[in-house]
Amino acid sequence: MAYLTLKNINKIYPNGFHAVHDFNLEIERGEFIVFVGPSGCGKSTTLRMIAGLENISKGDFYIDGVRANDKGPRERQIAMVFQSYALYPHMSVYDNLAFGLTLQGVDEDVIEERVMKTAKILGLTEYLDRKPRALSGGQRQRVAVGRAIIRKVGVFLMDEPLSNLDAKQRVTMRSEITQIHRETKATTIYVTHDQTEAMTMADRIVVMKDGYIQQVGTPYELYFNPVNLFVAGFIGEPPMNFVPTTVNGGKATVGNNMLDLSHVLSGEKLAQYEGKEVVLGFRPEGIELGEKKDAYNVDCFVELTELLGDNTNVYVNIGKDRAILKVDPHDTPSTDVDIRFSIAYDNVYVFDKETEHVITDPKRK
Repeated sequence: MAYLTLKNINKIYPNGFHAVHDFNLEIERGEFIVFVGPSGCGKSTTLRMIAGLENISKGDFYIDGVRANDKGPRERQIAMVFQSYALYPHMSVYDNLAFGLTLQGVDEDVIEERVMKTAKILGLTEYLDRKPRALSGGQRQRVAVGRAIIRKVGVFLMDEPLSNLDAKQRVTMRSEITQIHRETKATTIYVTHDQTEAMTMADRIVVMKDGYIQQVGTPYELYFNPVNLFVAGFIGEPPMNFVPTTVNGGKATVGNNMLDLSHVLSGEKLAQYEGKEVVLGFRPEGIELGEKKDAYNVDCFVELTELLGDNTNVYVNIGKDRAILKVDPHDTPSTDVDIRFSIAYDNVYVFDKETEHVITDPKRK
């Protein structure tokens, strides 16, 4: 049996708002799970139900096979790291780290040993005498993480812990939290709206929208095999390009180009979607400039280029639709010119416009 099990979990507030719908997930011991989605999708609410800070309206939550719906936060042996850090401003870093153990009545010698070990892992040894106000945002975040891991509980919950940091600090703390997880091997559930954090840190990602799970999978699975338009557009930076079109004679019109869909859809699906609207998707990095054999070749007009150092984002018009192409900075085209680019068949996704589900076969296994 999985270490954490959520069965048909729902959250309905007294005013009738249904925040989480039929949430089902099994989490193995030691996994790093990331809940990701836009603001208001229910990810933090789900985390708070796991922590025992919100009541579960319907469904069952199990910890190591024991139903935990009615257990309080302390009984669940869960540590939570909040977005706001929640440090005690009048206490030193040492006392902030030690506070939870002191409340538990742990021996002073054991507390000192654990504090020093935790501080060493997090690079806080030289800051133990300082108050939180004398620390940078990144250092305060490390103290908040340290206060959680020092308790040696079975589950760590992290609610957007990096959102208050600047871009450089976020990159550093991402790697630090990942390394801490490897060292502690604690089951971790991490909430973020940042898909880059999800992709770089998670063993598995849970993508949510409007209180519903959209897809659960590894970063690889979500990137290469999104199940619907929402996941395809949410995972990846820049996001996947989408071009709506209609299947006509087994072909699709994309700008001034007629693309033969038999390269990406079976004959049965072509017949099924004849005369129907679909959406073609391709990732900005899944293209090559110029014309290629055994690929879709598409004409477009360059509107704007954006040099980012390691690559250039090229904003183009394909007929009435817009797209972003990600190219080598040395191959950046001029603006206000017509160019042609190619998309390998394996890099093209087709979605049912009505259901928004993907209808092409999986790209990778």
